[in-house]
Amino acid sequence: MGFEHSMHDMPIDLAKSLALDPKPIISLSEGTDPRIVAGAVAAQEQGIADIILIGAHDQIAPLLATHGVVAGNGIEIHDPNTSSLTETFALAYFEARKHKGMTFERASQDVQHPLNYAAMLVRQGHATGTVNGAVETTSDVVRSALRIIGKSAEAALVSSCFLIYPPNARAMVYSDCGLVIDPNNEELADIAIMAAKSCRDLLRETPRIAMLSFSTKGSASHANATKVIEATKRVREIAPDLAVDGELQFDAAFVPAIAERKAPESAVAGHANVMVFPNLDAGNIAYKISERIGGASAIGPILQGLSKPANDLSRGCSASDVTEMIAVTVLQAAGARHE
Repeated sequence: MGFEHSMHDMPIDLAKSLALDPKPIISLSEGTDPRIVAGAVAAQEQGIADIILIGAHDQIAPLLATHGVVAGNGIEIHDPNTSSLTETFALAYFEARKHKGMTFERASQDVQHPLNYAAMLVRQGHATGTVNGAVETTSDVVRSALRIIGKSAEAALVSSCFLIYPPNARAMVYSDCGLVIDPNNEELADIAIMAAKSCRDLLRETPRIAMLSFSTKGSASHANATKVIEATKRVREIAPDLAVDGELQFDAAFVPAIAERKAPESAVAGHANVMVFPNLDAGNIAYKISERIGGASAIGPILQGLSKPANDLSRGCSASDVTEMIAVTVLQAAGARHE
């Protein structure tokens, strides 16, 4: 693929190195939250992106002032209640949703909600991507993104991934650890293909996909292992250019010496950098063990499968988490630009 970086290149470093022209613009619906403002100012000052903060001007401007920043130089404030774009957004949203019973009056109300306004900025081309969730729930963030930005034509479903940075090992993509509870083999294959794209966009590395199971190459027989085998076959059929193998246990996927014993014919085993888990139980537990016991840094959940980038924050996020997720969103947009 032409890109391989050190194992600890983080999204902020990669986004800063892109030097995109024009500079990406990221909308943030929770512009009155001090963490959002601090993270946004840091992203803009580091040259990662320009910013649109959404909310009341008289609440956001004083927060910017605490950082020595005045709106208008790479950071804009949009109040949906007074914005000149709101009526245009309402009409566009009404036209897109009228087949589902949407009225213009309801559309006008909906687009004034900061979360929806942020997504409309992306839909209508005024922003490159959006980051929300410091205050809003994950379900509301995902629902707004799906309804307004929409699913990518290439994706069968919207899923999520985490970027995992162990202290003394290669960086990896874990998927899905946040959204899809019990994917069937077709959905699991789609998650793998979207996770491979995340690997390219966010790690800037060639994906090597391990379809994980409690079994390696027939060491156990069960319907759950069969699902993974079928999903692996489907990935190969849909995306024959991808390096993928399964079913593999995590140790066989990660450790070269164990791969030589358990899966000696595999081109992926021992070197995988995309770990696809068979269900949300496994994925969620694995990323938290990696983080809490293994000492890994975990960034996510990152949404994958949308037509344009939109991402969710934890409600316990810090300002640095906001900056990191802005960088992730920029990298996703850059990847889409070069497809």
